[in-house]
Amino acid sequence: MTVGVVVMAYGTPASADEIEPYYTHIRRGRPPTPEQVDELRLRYEAIGGLSPLRRITEAQRDRLASALGDGFRVELGFKHAAPFIEDAVAALDPHVHRIVGVVLAPHFSRGSVGEYVERLGHPAIESWHDLPEWRTFEAWAVQTAREQLPAGTITLFTAHSLPERVIAGDGYVDELATSAAAIAKEAGLGDDEWKSAWQSAGRTPEPWRGPDVLDVITELASAGAPAVLVCAQGFTADHLEVLYDLDVAARAHADSLGIRFARTAMMNDDPTVLAALAERVRSFAS
Repeated sequence: MTVGVVVMAYGTPASADEIEPYYTHIRRGRPPTPEQVDELRLRYEAIGGLSPLRRITEAQRDRLASALGDGFRVELGFKHAAPFIEDAVAALDPHVHRIVGVVLAPHFSRGSVGEYVERLGHPAIESWHDLPEWRTFEAWAVQTAREQLPAGTITLFTAHSLPERVIAGDGYVDELATSAAAIAKEAGLGDDEWKSAWQSAGRTPEPWRGPDVLDVITELASAGAPAVLVCAQGFTADHLEVLYDLDVAARAHADSLGIRFARTAMMNDDPTVLAALAERVRSFAS
């Protein structure tokens, strides 16, 4: 008997023509203004034209499928782009005896991972921030980057901000704090060598979780820190929130304040982490 696995991820436009419908889907069917579309296009242009997220996510799926091997059939389902999560389920249904899911995001929140699982309609791994191989990769990335930076560098662990009403009562904040502390310890950081921050908050009137990474960089510059190293622990791939919000916007902000900026390598399709995640999927499906 075959187990179907839906690997779920956010999604990204496959071409410039898909930017507006993609943005409309994110806005739950409300078309963006021409100005909003132009701004998003400019962000994509700033990172080379389009996000590499689709290519990376497909590579992550392939690694998982290869590690799972016989007895599993793996499909990719996106939240905001085709093939959608529902498409992946439909593709698997005639060929498997059961379906499970995994989201390519380590930390659970009802407003992010919870929505993926609801649309899947089948059991899913809702959190894997405790995966030892993932934490080891993140710690290695921090150590490797810090070797090129001066003494006194502060490491910032960041994740996507969410509205306060969305994260009230769920484990998102606690899971991020737990994994940041574990990664910092494994990387050999002292308590005064790292902080947590938030990034990529939406432009809505309601309060979003902070402090924002730009505000923390401002504080570090004022305190005389020579450099800041950002570890985007809330994400698993190079994409717009990393390549633009950090590498372009946060770097420009740091440069304007005279503090050096660096970022750790992303997990992307690291074979060791994805083999371990595949084992987590196998155990979950058994």
